[in-house]
Amino acid sequence: MTETSPPQGPLAGVKIVEFEAIGPAPFAGMMLSDMGAEIIRIDRPASQEAAASARFNILNRGRRSIALNLKNDAHKQVALKLIANSDALIEGMRPGVMERLGLGPTEALDVNPRLVYGRMTAWGQDGPLAPRAAHDINVLALTGALGAIGDPSSPPPPPLTLVADFGGGGMLLAFALVCGVMEARSSGQGQVVDAAMFDGVNSLMAVVHGMMAAGSWSANRMDNIMDGGAPNYAAYAAADGGYVAYGALEEKFQTLAVNHMNALTGANMSGAPNKQALQAAFAAKRRDDWETHFDGTDACVSPVLTPAEAPQHPHAIARGAFFDAEGVTQPAPAPRFERTPGAVQGPPPAPGAHTEEILEELGLPPLS
Repeated sequence: MTETSPPQGPLAGVKIVEFEAIGPAPFAGMMLSDMGAEIIRIDRPASQEAAASARFNILNRGRRSIALNLKNDAHKQVALKLIANSDALIEGMRPGVMERLGLGPTEALDVNPRLVYGRMTAWGQDGPLAPRAAHDINVLALTGALGAIGDPSSPPPPPLTLVADFGGGGMLLAFALVCGVMEARSSGQGQVVDAAMFDGVNSLMAVVHGMMAAGSWSANRMDNIMDGGAPNYAAYAAADGGYVAYGALEEKFQTLAVNHMNALTGANMSGAPNKQALQAAFAAKRRDDWETHFDGTDACVSPVLTPAEAPQHPHAIARGAFFDAEGVTQPAPAPRFERTPGAVQGPPPAPGAHTEEILEELGLPPLS
Protein backbone atom coordinates (compact mmCIF):
# COMPACT_ATOMS: atom_id res chain seq x y z
CA MET A 1 0.00 0.00 0.00
CA THR A 2 1.82 3.08 -1.24
CA GLU A 3 1.28 6.69 -0.24
CA THR A 4 -0.38 7.67 -3.53
CA SER A 5 -1.63 4.63 -5.40
CA PRO A 6 -3.65 5.63 -8.49
CA PRO A 7 -7.40 5.11 -8.00
CA GLN A 8 -8.79 1.88 -9.39
CA GLY A 9 -12.15 0.21 -9.11
CA PRO A 10 -15.71 0.80 -10.30
CA LEU A 11 -15.83 4.29 -8.72
CA ALA A 12 -12.60 5.58 -10.29
CA GLY A 13 -13.28 9.13 -11.45
CA VAL A 14 -15.83 9.89 -8.71
CA LYS A 15 -14.69 12.79 -6.51
CA ILE A 16 -15.90 13.15 -2.92
CA VAL A 17 -15.20 15.69 -0.20
CA GLU A 18 -15.52 14.30 3.33
CA PHE A 19 -15.78 16.32 6.52
CA GLU A 20 -14.10 14.86 9.60
CA ALA A 21 -16.43 12.74 11.73
CA ILE A 22 -16.40 9.48 13.64
CA GLY A 23 -17.91 6.02 13.12
CA PRO A 24 -20.31 5.54 10.23
CA ALA A 25 -19.28 8.57 8.14
CA PRO A 26 -15.60 7.58 7.76
CA PHE A 27 -16.67 3.95 7.28
CA ALA A 28 -18.73 5.06 4.28
CA GLY A 29 -15.68 6.95 3.04
CA MET A 30 -13.50 3.87 3.40
CA MET A 31 -15.97 1.75 1.43
CA LEU A 32 -16.12 4.32 -1.38
CA SER A 33 -12.37 4.93 -1.46
CA ASP A 34 -11.69 1.20 -1.62
CA MET A 35 -13.86 1.10 -4.74
CA GLY A 36 -11.83 3.83 -6.43
CA ALA A 37 -13.46 7.11 -5.43
CA GLU A 38 -11.03 10.00 -4.97
CA ILE A 39 -11.75 11.44 -1.53
CA ILE A 40 -10.31 14.54 0.07
CA ARG A 41 -10.96 14.61 3.80
CA ILE A 42 -11.27 17.94 5.59
CA ASP A 43 -9.75 17.53 9.05
CA ARG A 44 -9.20 19.85 11.95
CA PRO A 45 -5.57 20.68 12.66
CA ALA A 46 -4.30 17.86 14.89
CA SER A 47 -1.70 17.34 17.57
CA GLN A 48 1.53 15.46 16.99
CA GLU A 49 0.09 12.56 19.01
CA ALA A 50 -2.89 12.33 16.65
CA ALA A 51 -0.60 12.39 13.64
CA ALA A 52 1.59 9.65 15.09
CA SER A 53 -1.40 7.35 15.69
CA ALA A 54 -3.05 8.00 12.32
CA ARG A 55 -2.00 4.61 10.90
CA PHE A 56 -4.34 2.85 13.32
CA ASN A 57 -7.40 4.74 12.03
CA ILE A 58 -8.23 2.12 9.39
CA LEU A 59 -11.56 3.81 8.57
CA ASN A 60 -9.60 6.81 7.24
CA ARG A 61 -7.46 4.89 4.77
CA GLY A 62 -7.25 5.80 1.11
CA ARG A 63 -7.86 9.55 1.39
CA ARG A 64 -5.83 12.69 1.20
CA SER A 65 -6.27 15.12 4.09
CA ILE A 66 -6.38 18.89 4.26
CA ALA A 67 -6.48 20.68 7.62
CA LEU A 68 -8.96 23.56 7.75
CA ASN A 69 -10.46 25.71 10.48
CA LEU A 70 -14.01 25.97 9.19
CA LYS A 71 -14.77 28.95 11.42
CA ASN A 72 -12.17 30.93 9.46
CA ASP A 73 -13.67 32.52 6.34
CA ALA A 74 -10.60 31.95 4.16
CA HIS A 75 -10.52 28.29 5.17
CA LYS A 76 -14.26 27.99 4.52
CA GLN A 77 -13.73 29.30 0.99
CA VAL A 78 -11.23 26.47 0.40
CA ALA A 79 -13.88 23.99 1.54
CA LEU A 80 -16.41 25.51 -0.87
CA LYS A 81 -13.91 25.23 -3.73
CA LEU A 82 -13.41 21.54 -2.92
CA ILE A 83 -17.19 21.11 -2.86
CA ALA A 84 -17.48 22.81 -6.25
CA ASN A 85 -15.10 20.21 -7.71
CA SER A 86 -16.77 17.14 -6.16
CA ASP A 87 -19.51 14.71 -7.14
CA ALA A 88 -20.57 14.03 -3.56
CA LEU A 89 -20.09 15.19 0.02
CA ILE A 90 -20.00 13.27 3.30
CA GLU A 91 -20.76 14.96 6.60
CA GLY A 92 -21.58 13.42 9.98
CA MET A 93 -22.49 16.45 12.09
CA ARG A 94 -25.67 16.93 14.10
CA PRO A 95 -28.46 18.64 12.14
CA GLY A 96 -27.81 22.35 11.80
CA VAL A 97 -24.05 22.34 12.41
CA MET A 98 -23.06 22.52 8.73
CA GLU A 99 -25.63 25.27 8.18
CA ARG A 100 -24.14 27.31 11.03
CA LEU A 101 -20.72 26.92 9.43
CA GLY A 102 -22.08 28.25 6.14
CA LEU A 103 -21.45 24.90 4.46
CA GLY A 104 -24.95 23.45 4.48
CA PRO A 105 -26.85 22.14 1.45
CA THR A 106 -27.93 25.62 0.32
CA GLU A 107 -24.36 26.91 0.06
CA ALA A 108 -22.98 23.64 -1.28
CA LEU A 109 -25.59 23.18 -4.01
CA ASP A 110 -25.24 26.85 -4.92
CA VAL A 111 -21.58 26.33 -5.88
CA ASN A 112 -22.24 22.83 -7.31
CA PRO A 113 -25.83 22.11 -8.45
CA ARG A 114 -24.88 18.50 -9.34
CA LEU A 115 -23.60 17.70 -5.84
CA VAL A 116 -24.99 14.75 -3.86
CA TYR A 117 -24.91 16.02 -0.27
CA GLY A 118 -24.70 13.01 2.06
CA ARG A 119 -25.74 13.55 5.67
CA MET A 120 -24.99 10.85 8.27
CA THR A 121 -26.73 11.07 11.64
CA ALA A 122 -28.16 8.76 14.27
CA TRP A 123 -31.79 9.90 14.09
CA GLY A 124 -32.13 11.78 10.79
CA GLN A 125 -32.59 15.42 9.89
CA ASP A 126 -36.08 15.73 11.38
CA GLY A 127 -38.23 14.24 14.12
CA PRO A 128 -38.15 14.89 17.88
CA LEU A 129 -34.83 13.07 18.38
CA ALA A 130 -33.02 14.71 15.44
CA PRO A 131 -31.00 17.16 17.58
CA ARG A 132 -30.12 14.61 20.25
CA ALA A 133 -26.77 12.83 20.61
CA ALA A 134 -26.75 9.02 20.31
CA HIS A 135 -24.51 6.05 19.72
CA ASP A 136 -25.06 2.64 18.17
CA ILE A 137 -26.61 1.17 21.33
CA ASN A 138 -29.19 3.97 21.60
CA VAL A 139 -30.35 3.48 18.02
CA LEU A 140 -30.55 -0.28 18.51
CA ALA A 141 -32.65 0.29 21.61
CA LEU A 142 -35.34 2.32 19.83
CA THR A 143 -35.51 0.13 16.71
CA GLY A 144 -36.25 -3.02 18.68
CA ALA A 145 -33.00 -4.65 17.54
CA LEU A 146 -31.30 -4.52 20.94
CA GLY A 147 -34.40 -5.83 22.69
CA ALA A 148 -34.33 -8.94 20.49
CA ILE A 149 -30.72 -9.92 21.29
CA GLY A 150 -29.26 -12.00 24.09
CA ASP A 151 -30.15 -14.21 27.02
CA PRO A 152 -33.43 -13.12 28.66
CA SER A 153 -31.88 -13.57 32.10
CA SER A 154 -29.39 -10.76 31.41
CA PRO A 155 -29.53 -7.23 29.94
CA PRO A 156 -29.33 -7.22 26.12
CA PRO A 157 -25.65 -7.14 25.02
CA PRO A 158 -24.64 -4.61 22.35
CA PRO A 159 -23.43 -6.41 19.18
CA LEU A 160 -20.25 -4.31 19.02
CA THR A 161 -21.06 -1.31 16.77
CA LEU A 162 -21.69 -3.43 13.70
CA VAL A 163 -25.43 -2.99 13.31
CA ALA A 164 -26.27 0.70 13.64
CA ASP A 165 -22.95 2.46 13.08
CA PHE A 166 -21.61 0.42 10.20
CA GLY A 167 -24.40 -1.73 8.71
CA GLY A 168 -27.34 0.62 9.22
CA GLY A 169 -25.25 3.77 8.97
CA GLY A 170 -22.03 3.71 6.97
CA MET A 171 -23.06 1.13 4.40
CA LEU A 172 -26.43 2.86 3.99
CA LEU A 173 -24.69 6.17 3.25
CA ALA A 174 -22.21 4.58 0.84
CA PHE A 175 -25.08 2.92 -1.04
CA ALA A 176 -27.04 6.18 -1.06
CA LEU A 177 -24.17 8.22 -2.46
CA VAL A 178 -23.58 5.78 -5.31
CA CYS A 179 -27.31 5.90 -6.11
CA GLY A 180 -27.30 9.69 -5.94
CA VAL A 181 -24.24 10.12 -8.16
CA MET A 182 -25.73 7.77 -10.77
CA GLU A 183 -28.97 9.78 -10.81
CA ALA A 184 -27.16 13.13 -10.93
CA ARG A 185 -25.16 12.03 -13.96
CA SER A 186 -28.39 11.47 -15.87
CA SER A 187 -30.45 14.37 -14.51
CA GLY A 188 -27.71 16.95 -14.02
CA GLN A 189 -29.18 17.77 -10.62
CA GLY A 190 -27.83 17.10 -7.15
CA GLN A 191 -29.80 16.49 -3.97
CA VAL A 192 -29.52 15.98 -0.23
CA VAL A 193 -29.33 12.44 1.15
CA ASP A 194 -30.64 11.99 4.71
CA ALA A 195 -28.92 8.76 5.83
CA ALA A 196 -30.02 7.97 9.40
CA MET A 197 -28.74 5.01 11.38
CA PHE A 198 -32.29 4.77 12.76
CA ASP A 199 -33.72 4.19 9.27
CA GLY A 200 -30.93 1.81 8.33
CA VAL A 201 -31.47 -0.46 11.34
CA ASN A 202 -35.22 -0.46 10.70
CA SER A 203 -34.43 -1.71 7.18
CA LEU A 204 -32.14 -4.42 8.58
CA MET A 205 -35.00 -5.56 10.80
CA ALA A 206 -37.30 -6.20 7.81
CA VAL A 207 -37.22 -10.00 8.19
CA VAL A 208 -38.10 -9.78 11.88
CA HIS A 209 -41.04 -7.47 11.17
CA GLY A 210 -42.28 -9.85 8.48
CA MET A 211 -42.07 -12.80 10.86
CA MET A 212 -43.85 -10.83 13.57
CA ALA A 213 -46.69 -10.04 11.18
CA ALA A 214 -46.92 -13.72 10.25
CA GLY A 215 -47.08 -14.74 13.92
CA SER A 216 -43.80 -16.64 13.71
CA TRP A 217 -41.65 -14.36 15.88
CA SER A 218 -41.97 -14.26 19.66
CA ALA A 219 -41.42 -11.05 21.62
CA ASN A 220 -39.34 -13.05 24.11
CA ARG A 221 -35.58 -13.11 23.66
CA MET A 222 -33.96 -16.44 22.77
CA ASP A 223 -37.37 -17.82 21.85
CA ASN A 224 -36.92 -17.66 18.08
CA ILE A 225 -35.11 -19.52 15.35
CA MET A 226 -32.45 -16.85 14.71
CA ASP A 227 -31.85 -15.40 18.18
CA GLY A 228 -30.29 -18.40 19.90
CA GLY A 229 -33.58 -19.89 20.98
CA ALA A 230 -33.46 -22.79 18.53
CA PRO A 231 -31.12 -25.68 19.46
CA ASN A 232 -29.88 -25.90 15.87
CA TYR A 233 -28.94 -22.21 15.63
CA ALA A 234 -26.77 -21.39 18.62
CA ALA A 235 -23.23 -21.38 19.98
CA TYR A 236 -22.01 -24.12 22.31
CA ALA A 237 -19.05 -24.42 24.67
CA ALA A 238 -16.32 -26.90 23.75
CA ALA A 239 -14.12 -28.88 26.13
CA ASP A 240 -11.30 -26.32 26.11
CA GLY A 241 -13.45 -23.28 26.85
CA GLY A 242 -13.73 -22.29 23.19
CA TYR A 243 -17.04 -22.13 21.38
CA VAL A 244 -18.61 -23.72 18.32
CA ALA A 245 -21.31 -22.13 16.15
CA TYR A 246 -24.02 -24.59 15.13
CA GLY A 247 -26.25 -23.34 12.31
CA ALA A 248 -27.86 -26.45 10.83
CA LEU A 249 -31.25 -24.85 10.19
CA GLU A 250 -32.37 -27.20 7.40
CA GLU A 251 -33.25 -30.81 8.27
CA LYS A 252 -30.70 -32.28 5.84
CA PHE A 253 -27.88 -30.28 7.40
CA GLN A 254 -29.04 -31.12 10.91
CA THR A 255 -29.07 -34.85 10.13
CA LEU A 256 -25.57 -34.59 8.68
CA ALA A 257 -24.30 -32.67 11.71
CA VAL A 258 -25.83 -35.07 14.25
CA ASN A 259 -24.38 -38.10 12.47
CA HIS A 260 -20.91 -36.55 12.49
CA MET A 261 -21.21 -35.59 16.16
CA ASN A 262 -22.26 -39.09 17.09
CA ALA A 263 -19.30 -40.53 15.20
CA LEU A 264 -16.79 -38.30 17.01
CA THR A 265 -18.20 -38.46 20.55
CA GLY A 266 -19.92 -41.85 20.69
CA ALA A 267 -23.22 -40.12 21.49
CA ASN A 268 -26.49 -41.58 20.28
CA MET A 269 -28.43 -38.48 19.29
CA SER A 270 -31.09 -38.73 16.61
CA GLY A 271 -33.51 -36.43 14.83
CA ALA A 272 -33.45 -32.91 16.25
CA PRO A 273 -31.64 -33.05 19.61
CA ASN A 274 -32.46 -30.50 22.29
CA LYS A 275 -30.00 -27.97 23.70
CA GLN A 276 -29.01 -30.13 26.64
CA ALA A 277 -27.97 -33.01 24.36
CA LEU A 278 -26.06 -30.66 22.08
CA GLN A 279 -24.34 -28.97 25.01
CA ALA A 280 -23.14 -32.33 26.30
CA ALA A 281 -21.95 -33.43 22.87
CA PHE A 282 -20.02 -30.26 22.04
CA ALA A 283 -18.46 -30.18 25.52
CA ALA A 284 -16.86 -33.58 24.86
CA LYS A 285 -14.23 -32.24 22.41
CA ARG A 286 -12.04 -29.17 21.93
CA ARG A 287 -13.07 -26.39 19.59
CA ASP A 288 -10.35 -27.21 17.10
CA ASP A 289 -11.28 -30.90 17.18
CA TRP A 290 -14.75 -29.93 16.01
CA GLU A 291 -13.29 -27.73 13.27
CA THR A 292 -11.16 -30.58 11.97
CA HIS A 293 -14.00 -33.09 12.23
CA PHE A 294 -16.46 -30.96 10.26
CA ASP A 295 -13.96 -29.69 7.70
CA GLY A 296 -15.24 -30.31 4.19
CA THR A 297 -18.85 -30.98 5.25
CA ASP A 298 -22.11 -29.04 4.78
CA ALA A 299 -23.08 -29.47 8.43
CA CYS A 300 -22.93 -25.70 9.12
CA VAL A 301 -20.65 -26.10 12.16
CA SER A 302 -17.86 -23.54 12.63
CA PRO A 303 -15.35 -22.61 15.33
CA VAL A 304 -16.04 -19.28 17.03
CA LEU A 305 -12.83 -17.35 16.35
CA THR A 306 -11.56 -14.26 18.11
CA PRO A 307 -10.91 -11.13 16.02
CA ALA A 308 -7.18 -11.85 16.34
CA GLU A 309 -7.64 -15.40 15.03
CA ALA A 310 -9.93 -14.55 12.12
CA PRO A 311 -7.22 -13.28 9.69
CA GLN A 312 -5.31 -16.56 10.13
CA HIS A 313 -8.16 -18.85 9.13
CA PRO A 314 -7.34 -20.78 5.94
CA HIS A 315 -10.35 -19.37 4.11
CA ALA A 316 -9.37 -15.80 4.99
CA ILE A 317 -5.81 -16.47 3.84
CA ALA A 318 -6.92 -18.12 0.58
CA ARG A 319 -9.17 -15.18 -0.30
CA GLY A 320 -6.71 -12.52 0.80
CA ALA A 321 -9.40 -11.20 3.13
CA PHE A 322 -6.86 -9.28 5.23
CA PHE A 323 -3.57 -7.54 4.64
CA ASP A 324 -0.92 -5.94 6.81
CA ALA A 325 0.25 -2.36 6.44
CA GLU A 326 2.76 -0.76 8.80
CA GLY A 327 2.00 -3.46 11.36
CA VAL A 328 -1.76 -2.95 11.20
CA THR A 329 -3.80 -5.95 10.07
CA GLN A 330 -6.97 -4.81 8.32
CA PRO A 331 -9.71 -6.08 6.01
CA ALA A 332 -9.19 -5.98 2.27
CA PRO A 333 -11.64 -4.05 0.04
CA ALA A 334 -15.07 -5.63 -0.42
CA PRO A 335 -17.06 -6.51 -2.46
CA ARG A 336 -14.89 -7.96 -5.23
CA PHE A 337 -15.32 -6.90 -8.84
CA GLU A 338 -14.11 -9.19 -11.63
CA ARG A 339 -13.15 -6.54 -14.19
CA THR A 340 -12.67 -3.40 -12.09
CA PRO A 341 -11.42 -4.57 -8.69
CA GLY A 342 -11.09 -2.05 -5.92
CA ALA A 343 -7.89 -1.41 -4.01
CA VAL A 344 -6.74 0.46 -0.93
CA GLN A 345 -5.38 3.72 -2.29
CA GLY A 346 -3.12 4.52 0.63
CA PRO A 347 -2.69 4.45 4.40
CA PRO A 348 -4.77 6.57 6.77
CA PRO A 349 -3.28 10.06 6.46
CA ALA A 350 -2.17 12.22 9.33
CA PRO A 351 -4.65 15.11 9.59
CA GLY A 352 -3.56 17.81 7.17
CA ALA A 353 -0.83 15.72 5.57
CA HIS A 354 -1.76 16.87 2.07
CA THR A 355 -2.77 20.48 2.79
CA GLU A 356 -0.07 22.15 0.69
CA GLU A 357 -0.49 19.68 -2.16
CA ILE A 358 -4.25 20.18 -2.34
CA LEU A 359 -4.03 23.97 -2.11
CA GLU A 360 -1.55 23.97 -4.99
CA GLU A 361 -3.90 21.83 -7.09
CA LEU A 362 -6.71 24.30 -6.38
CA GLY A 363 -4.47 27.20 -7.42
CA LEU A 364 -4.61 28.71 -3.93
CA PRO A 365 -1.84 30.19 -1.79
CA PRO A 366 -0.83 28.68 1.57
CA LEU A 367 -3.25 29.33 4.41
CA SER A 368 -2.37 31.48 7.38
